[in-house]
Amino acid sequence: MSAKLQQDHHKVTPQNNESIKPASPITNENGEELEQSSGGPNYIQGRGAQYNTKNRFQKNESTREHIEGIDNWEEGNVKTQYIEQQSKTIVNKVESKDVGMGYSMNPYAGCEHGCIYCYARDVHEYWGYSAGLDFEQKIIVKKNAPQLLRKFLMHPKWDATPIMLSGNTDCYQPAEQKYRLTRGLLEVCNEFNQPVGILTKNSCILKDKDVLQEMAKKKIISAMVSITSFNEDLRRIMEPRTTTAKQKLKVINELSKAGVRMGVMMGPMIPGLNEHEMQRIMKAAADNGATFTAYTFIRLNGAIKFLFHDWLYKNFPNHADKVWHLIEQSHDGKVNDTRWGVRMRGEGHIAEIVAQQYKKYGKLYNMNAEEWSLDTSLFKRPSGIQGSLF
Repeated sequence: MSAKLQQDHHKVTPQNNESIKPASPITNENGEELEQSSGGPNYIQGRGAQYNTKNRFQKNESTREHIEGIDNWEEGNVKTQYIEQQSKTIVNKVESKDVGMGYSMNPYAGCEHGCIYCYARDVHEYWGYSAGLDFEQKIIVKKNAPQLLRKFLMHPKWDATPIMLSGNTDCYQPAEQKYRLTRGLLEVCNEFNQPVGILTKNSCILKDKDVLQEMAKKKIISAMVSITSFNEDLRRIMEPRTTTAKQKLKVINELSKAGVRMGVMMGPMIPGLNEHEMQRIMKAAADNGATFTAYTFIRLNGAIKFLFHDWLYKNFPNHADKVWHLIEQSHDGKVNDTRWGVRMRGEGHIAEIVAQQYKKYGKLYNMNAEEWSLDTSLFKRPSGIQGSLF
């Protein structure tokens, strides 16, 4: 694989004269320092993707990215746009057999966190946008999400199957501070005693500790915090607008003390970049009250392949070839994988080592030892309003 991935995407890099200046070295599994580049004079700080890939569903599209303004982000660059809409549905049945959830709900489409590896980037193309910068800049806000959930739960055939919040994009991304839709969804779930799971990378979840604590008493809530690295320089460029690892541990600590069942998600594990941190992440999470864990192995489907390749070679030009080849070795010579049961874990020598580490350290730190499930028996529909909805 050459240092420049051949592609047919329209690639436009917005201008920004600042460059990334790492404060501490990023190391690999052997403790060797990885030489990190500034990304070049046009590198956009505070964003994961550096350009817009072509939308596979659109025949005609602009080939130039216009910068509309500078927001107040501390590493400021391209402005985030919130696109408000009245949605038709909020709960989605998950057809994928290997993601561990039957239903999901996402109050926001697109995600300002900007994780360069995010599998949800490709979904943004269905909304008419790019999987690149658009995914981070153009956030669709489903303003009527709580009302839609209430109507959904009132349906007489609904059986209280647990629903996953953030099955696609993070429900506690920065937009939540303005719109509080996740809070509204949780309040509806609490009213109906509807079991729900949460996955997030943002400490904003602590603002909802009161309702989460109420739900925890009824055993209808479970939450996971995603931690991929304790190296802040790596996190800052790989998932730029997420909460720091230190703050994520605080979330686990505070919510576990509040009675919420807490876990840690390590995803994705990227060979040559962060897979060697698995033990440290699991130990720190366990020390702060996490009782269960999960992980995924990186896969680069659709436009994400081009975005990640661009990011990798801009930030780690001297190490990128190794990382790229390790990913290929873990997906039968490719970086993308759609095979059920394999795509989330990878295959081959590297993937097997990661799987063995996960099993070893999970046992060492007593993770996933408890048989636990959300309680669906308490589900109830408020009386007096069912007839007005159906």
